[in-house]
Amino acid sequence: MKKLSFFITCMLIISMITGCSSSSNSAAEAEAQEGKVVLDFWTFWGSETRRPIIEKIITDYNESQDEVYVKHTFLPWGDIWTKNLVSIASGKPADVIVNDINSVAHRAENNQASELTDYVDDEFKEQFYPHLWDMVETDGKTFAVPFTTDTRVLFYNKKAFEEVGLDPDSPPATWEELEEYAKKLDVKEGDRYERIGFYPLWGGMGADSWMINADDGQGLIEDGEVFINTENKAKGLQWVLDWRNHYGSKNVDAFSAEFGSEQANPFISGKVAMWVDVGTFYTQIRDYGQDMEIGVAPIPAAEESTGNWSAGGGFVVEVPEGSDNPEEAMDFIKYLTGPEAQKYWAEKNYDNVANIEGSEAALEELDGQEKEVYGFMIENLEYTQLFPVPVDYPDYLDQVNPVIDQVLLGEVEPEDGLEKAEESVEKIKRN
Repeated sequence: MKKLSFFITCMLIISMITGCSSSSNSAAEAEAQEGKVVLDFWTFWGSETRRPIIEKIITDYNESQDEVYVKHTFLPWGDIWTKNLVSIASGKPADVIVNDINSVAHRAENNQASELTDYVDDEFKEQFYPHLWDMVETDGKTFAVPFTTDTRVLFYNKKAFEEVGLDPDSPPATWEELEEYAKKLDVKEGDRYERIGFYPLWGGMGADSWMINADDGQGLIEDGEVFINTENKAKGLQWVLDWRNHYGSKNVDAFSAEFGSEQANPFISGKVAMWVDVGTFYTQIRDYGQDMEIGVAPIPAAEESTGNWSAGGGFVVEVPEGSDNPEEAMDFIKYLTGPEAQKYWAEKNYDNVANIEGSEAALEELDGQEKEVYGFMIENLEYTQLFPVPVDYPDYLDQVNPVIDQVLLGEVEPEDGLEKAEESVEKIKRN
């Protein structure tokens, strides 16, 4: 009984302390907000790593001026965008939100993002990588500002290269070389692979991206035209299928079943010798790879005559349609996407940021292999392509992906499957 009484007393004390702390924090926040325009900033950055970083940037902004107070609202991945649409419909949106870079045009078309054209000029635009700024403009009007991006690169295990007589400073440059290297790097015991040289669907590239790579960077849909059923994309899909046939479905599935993150990642654990992923995958190698000797290179070109190509993505900051404070929101966005905040975000997160000066300043703070890899990530943006969600075909991948799955399962030939997919996409075109 005494133990129970003691426990209840402790809980009451903790509750009182927590209540006082909460009350104190609320009072401090209210004092900070007094007389200022309050902006509600929605993000999905709630991890122990990213939340302190974005909140430090917000605090720095709040302390840099006396007119605006930004408060941070964390919403889980996925939920944030559903709630954004609901809040816009109800007339009570956030003031600033982080959103997907590839779907800016879609939100502009559907009146979900405020036009920001009057708040930007050429000098402001020139701060950002051009291919990212292109993503935030629709019909010459601006609807967002780029925040971060990514690029995919080829990571390779230098020690594994040396083991089989490959030059660790000469990674494969073409698909043909990639195949040759992979066969040399394969380690097989009986019917079981102990190490697989390379498999294109492990890591950060899907079959559709390899199809685009095979077609010299031509997207599945560009400028309202559908380019799904092309000769080169069929070749690219067949190439992916050939890899599955080479290793055998059972081996591919068995390896995949054992995959995890950190030390359990198959590249980090030494079970796969070459791996395509976003550049920030390096942080897992750095933290869990036990001094792995790795190299980074562009994704091999389909042929010598075609260029290197990488799929990209990223995030923007927007002012949702209906915000009461667009001018103040844009002032905060300019700080958030400016060189100082972008440098800080890049340093702490090892992310590709959108601001050129911020990106290059972050690089100068790094050294050793971190600097080498991050510098390569910046260089690789030159070969990185983003694909906006087509306004006329917003759900086209729902038609394409099931067909790709059928091809990889051997249920349909690549040419027949892509013909079927293109016909299905054409039928869903918005009028």
